[in-house]
Amino acid sequence: MKNQKVNLAEKFSRFSDYCNPRIVGEVNDCHVKVVKLKGEFIWHHHDNEDELFRVTKGRLLMKLRDGDITIEEGEFYIVPRGVEHCPVAEQEVHIVLIEPRSTLNTGNLRNERTRAELERI
Repeated sequence: MKNQKVNLAEKFSRFSDYCNPRIVGEVNDCHVKVVKLKGEFIWHHHDNEDELFRVTKGRLLMKLRDGDITIEEGEFYIVPRGVEHCPVAEQEVHIVLIEPRSTLNTGNLRNERTRAELERI
């Protein structure tokens, strides 16, 4: 992956499932991930990691306990560590995530949606 440009459209075309992030790059101690979402994920938080959500296609509603935020195509939002959140997409949304390598997609919860081992594409 080093010293190569990444075509996000090509990466997103390689999978069709939801809520299953893939690693497409690394920067410092962070993974750059791509994920598709449709529907509601789960309420969770990350004790030690901030998360950057950058919408490349569609619209993402980030539910927060103190008010919701809509993230449009071309925008990003950083969820600070410790903040409980629930990503929601009425229609399919394509998201680029930048987060520390230690970040588990379900944060403080482990359930059927937890992806401890991520595929590199």
